[in-house]
Amino acid sequence: MAQGGGGPGAARRGRRHRRDDYVGRVVFDLGEVPTRVPPDSPLAPQWYRLEERRGDGGYKVRGELMLAVWIGTQADEAFPEAWHSDAATVRGEGVASVRSKAYVSPKLWYLRVNIIEAQDVQPQSRGRAPEVFVKAQLGNQILKTSVVPAATLNPRWNEDLLFVVAEPFEEQLVMTVEDRVSPRKDDLLGRVQLPLTLFEKRLDHRPFVQSRWFDLEKFGIGGAIEGETRRELRFASRVHVRACLEGAYHVMDESTMYISDTRPTARQLWKPPVGVLEVGILSATGLQPMKKLEGRGSTDAYCVAKYGQKWVRTRTMIGTFSPTWNEQYTWEVFDPSTVITIGVFDNCHLGGGNGNNGGGGAGGGGGPPARDARIGKIRIRLSTLETDRVYTHAYPLILLTPSGVKKMGELRLAVRFTCLSMMNMVHLYTQPLLPKMHYLHPFTVTQLDALRYQAMGIVAARLGRAEPPLRREVVEYMLDVESHMWSMRRSKANFFRAVSLFSGAAAAARWFADVCHWKNVATTALVHVLLLILICYPELILPTVFLYMFMIGLWNYRRRPRHPPHMDTKMSWAEAVHPDELDEEFDTFPTSRQQDVVYMRYDRLRSVAGRIQTVVGDMATQGERLQSLLSWRDPRASCLFVFFCLIAAVVLYVTPFRVVALVAGLFLLRHPRFRTKLPAVPSNFFRRLPSRADSML
Repeated sequence: MAQGGGGPGAARRGRRHRRDDYVGRVVFDLGEVPTRVPPDSPLAPQWYRLEERRGDGGYKVRGELMLAVWIGTQADEAFPEAWHSDAATVRGEGVASVRSKAYVSPKLWYLRVNIIEAQDVQPQSRGRAPEVFVKAQLGNQILKTSVVPAATLNPRWNEDLLFVVAEPFEEQLVMTVEDRVSPRKDDLLGRVQLPLTLFEKRLDHRPFVQSRWFDLEKFGIGGAIEGETRRELRFASRVHVRACLEGAYHVMDESTMYISDTRPTARQLWKPPVGVLEVGILSATGLQPMKKLEGRGSTDAYCVAKYGQKWVRTRTMIGTFSPTWNEQYTWEVFDPSTVITIGVFDNCHLGGGNGNNGGGGAGGGGGPPARDARIGKIRIRLSTLETDRVYTHAYPLILLTPSGVKKMGELRLAVRFTCLSMMNMVHLYTQPLLPKMHYLHPFTVTQLDALRYQAMGIVAARLGRAEPPLRREVVEYMLDVESHMWSMRRSKANFFRAVSLFSGAAAAARWFADVCHWKNVATTALVHVLLLILICYPELILPTVFLYMFMIGLWNYRRRPRHPPHMDTKMSWAEAVHPDELDEEFDTFPTSRQQDVVYMRYDRLRSVAGRIQTVVGDMATQGERLQSLLSWRDPRASCLFVFFCLIAAVVLYVTPFRVVALVAGLFLLRHPRFRTKLPAVPSNFFRRLPSRADSML
């Protein structure tokens, strides 16, 4: 509303013509509007005159309008319903999608179903022994036990099936006992349908869960037969199950590398928060056009922040490449070793229905639904923040596309991490990252991947049903659904991360080799003196090592990072990636590319895997050679090594340890005049040892 130049108006719609007749307006001077800050009481509405300007410059009163006017803050309860002036052109169902909103992830549980056994299983064909298995289905999650050849009619499995469920429990667990007649045919032997509220909630590893028997009904006739016949069929077979809802685990719905919450499901097991995270989403600059609007590029940007179970969505700023939000949000922090993720998206649902405001997406004519486009995201690990310090910084928004890496703009944030209890926070560094059940009864890697994928789907489905919805493509991008997919670029990045990690050790090895070869006489002499001191006073070795690391830490404190890290395109290997590798990374699963392209990529993958295979084989060979020292696979080598061990034991027993260490050190640091370029005797002996590579096809 412009100061002194506008205000709310009233209109009436004509009966014959579909148009609004102007009745009058109320004009406010913004300088006179009162300010309200909660917990102030709400302002009472008042009657205001509706005035119409006449031709002679006067005003004509056309009625009265009751309303309340005030200037509020983000803490005002009316803030989520407030409109931005630029959103006046939004129409239809897009009105709700421009407002800010806070969401809460559904409460997720692990459902553990232990299939123990079945009883009185009757196969449909009498002339063969049944091969029985149990299939359990919960929504779109389907799991099966192993197939057991039943010598009797009471097969036994004792296998655990794990599901992810969300409160409120809307689905039922359906278990069927089936007979594997052929590789492509399974006969249904019985079925039972159980509500999730039937299962107890376990909050620790100690309580024992009571098992129960459930009667199985024949498929298709359980509800059609009444009386004695139905009871006979129900008695025919049953299944023995132990099931419970695991409340002591943390249900993974995001990558463990960027985890934002480590609390168990059961609220009774939560510990008090150790801090408060405040994030101010200020503005963005230099955003790229994301769609066409009236022949021009346009961007309708909004932000989504996710930490723990709380998601927040800012307002959508219409048609600007430099949006300003100035919205602040807070989260309770239960563990500083967690990550907050903030993403920026382009709103493609401002025109109502499936259309895109401005024609950039699918219209309402049966095309594919519009998807909110990614602009970029950032991650901030809370442990990298100093407590009680405000970080105001512009973070680059980097997006990887099939055509290459692009800088989409910058996002300006204000972040502060406030500590509530320093003792509790320091104590957390000595505790396991996840709840103790993850270590007492751990899941396999395969189980964790499958459960994480199911949890992501449940969270995306539930948040997509909110109003306004947080759409699936937004949730999947924030949760890194595709992080487990194969990527040549990511594999190269991880390889060079490992190379960089060991570069310090390699540099130290080169320095020590220079010392041993007397490249710098002064340094070698100093090392000799240090060796003599440590041998004469061995109790100084460990104190010297820790004092050295202490001094390094103090020296690096001056050059400590001043800002949280941001996306690094060079480390991610995004600047030098091949276009075909990018196209492969953005390919669907299963692939949708042409056959010759898939063949070429398969051959490339085979060559890479071949090199990895060679390295792994070399490592196995060295380990097997070490094992063969005492295995007598090579009798002469084992005999030599056994006698060497005997002589070494006698020499080390009669010789003081300091003398042995001094002789070994001086021999290692001997002058190049006493060296030869040929390999050392131990190396020659080790390379001649046999390995199991000779037995491989």
